[in-house]
Amino acid sequence: MPEEPSASPPDVRRTAVMTVLTVLAGAVDAVSFLTMGKVFCALATGNVLFLSFALAGEGDVPVARPATAIGAFLVGAAVGAVLLTWLAARGRPWFAVGLAGEGLLLVLAGGVAVGRHGTGAVAGADLVVVGTVALAMGLRASTALRVHVPGMPTLLSQTAIAQLVNDVLRDPRAALRGMTGGQRLARTRWTATVAGIFAGGTLGTLLLVPLGTGRALFVIAAVVLLLAAANLPPGPTDRPPTPPPDGP
Repeated sequence: MPEEPSASPPDVRRTAVMTVLTVLAGAVDAVSFLTMGKVFCALATGNVLFLSFALAGEGDVPVARPATAIGAFLVGAAVGAVLLTWLAARGRPWFAVGLAGEGLLLVLAGGVAVGRHGTGAVAGADLVVVGTVALAMGLRASTALRVHVPGMPTLLSQTAIAQLVNDVLRDPRAALRGMTGGQRLARTRWTATVAGIFAGGTLGTLLLVPLGTGRALFVIAAVVLLLAAANLPPGPTDRPPTPPPDGP
């Protein structure tokens, strides 16, 4: 039986782009949790738990903070789903637009943070900043969902950990005797998701948190906007006869 071909360049590129976005999601949560009053703007599951603790009267997180993050995340996801579907139906570059929208929302949140609180942390957990960042992450969730790179949702790692463990246990000797191209790509994506969240959290804690909320958000936004620009389709004069599908 012929060996399965290795991952194609588009697969490798998609994996690389989604890995960078995963790292940025970890950085966003490091900044939000450590400088915006113990709230996750990307990991919605954490906010659901915080809200349940607050409603039960335990913990030191007030109801308004996780409730704002959850509500804004839902709005961002809903707006993203409608907008990206509308753009895709008209052949527009929905992936680049989704990233650009996320980046601009992060710039807005950073501007509000700097304008209200200077270059330090957000004092008193500014709900406008929390809500704007969560809105950006909701839009990201819809963008990642529409790209649909298996094993790379960019915002959480639990499923990737479970998939990786199950795959390794199902075929533990595959790495020794050689994996198929598809299995290698899948394991690479699951590993990149887990490692990306960890790396982003570390990066955010060591490099971005010391910058203060606003400046940290500006740095993350700049990377997102660079990715958006890099994923714009070629111009009319440079467009190939059969353009590739939009997305990373």
